[in-house]
Amino acid sequence: MFFASTATLDSLLLSAIFAASGLVHVLGVGFVRGAYERWHFPPKFYRVIGVVNFLVAAFLAVPVTRIWGAALASFVMFIAVVTLLNHRQYAYSLPGMLLMAALVPAFLSSPI
Repeated sequence: MFFASTATLDSLLLSAIFAASGLVHVLGVGFVRGAYERWHFPPKFYRVIGVVNFLVAAFLAVPVTRIWGAALASFVMFIAVVTLLNHRQYAYSLPGMLLMAALVPAFLSSPI
């Protein structure tokens, strides 16, 4: 029988969350395009963020690269939270902060 640690399950859940976020960004859903346009990001920049989110998801899913995924995810989430706070989207920044806190077990579960 397969028993996974809580940190491993946390990393896999975070991987799924970042994969879903990557899919939403790559598809360019209307509210995502609108937000990036309002905040004066370059056109199609949301697709770059989507690819980075897919990369984070892939890194978090593999135990050997989990530390790199957690580091990249921390960077991505920090920039996202700062951007949301800069545009006075305080309520939307809270889930990002919680996601950053959830990355701590991913750092700790790395085999390195």
